[in-house]
Amino acid sequence: MIAVLADHNLEGQATLLWGVLAREGWLDLIDLRLVSFGDVGLALTSNDRVVWRFAQVQGLLLLTANRQMKGVDSLEQTIREEGTATSLPVVTVASVKRIDEHNYRLRCAYRLVEIALDLDRYRGAGRLFIP
Repeated sequence: MIAVLADHNLEGQATLLWGVLAREGWLDLIDLRLVSFGDVGLALTSNDRVVWRFAQVQGLLLLTANRQMKGVDSLEQTIREEGTATSLPVVTVASVKRIDEHNYRLRCAYRLVEIALDLDRYRGAGRLFIP
């Protein structure tokens, strides 16, 4: 089973992606689960470093929006400082505003499945932008 942790500011969009996966039958074919901060006990105020570390320790694929590199605990800074060749990638939706577009959402969902199905291939990549 692969669990995808939706960043707290992306939960609505992640739910839309999950709807695509369900309608297209992917969730019947692969053991993929979407979890939220609340599901795993993470505080909504957790900084990026805490979230990234938690996802790595728990084996969760982190799904985020495109974040800026701001501060010592930013996601990008954390990946650069703590990422290793075996670290799980962070999957980043390149344009969150476009998730409302059916074709864009479909492409994001398919790319997420592709990554999940071949996860070991993407270890150490740091960040993967979808679609």
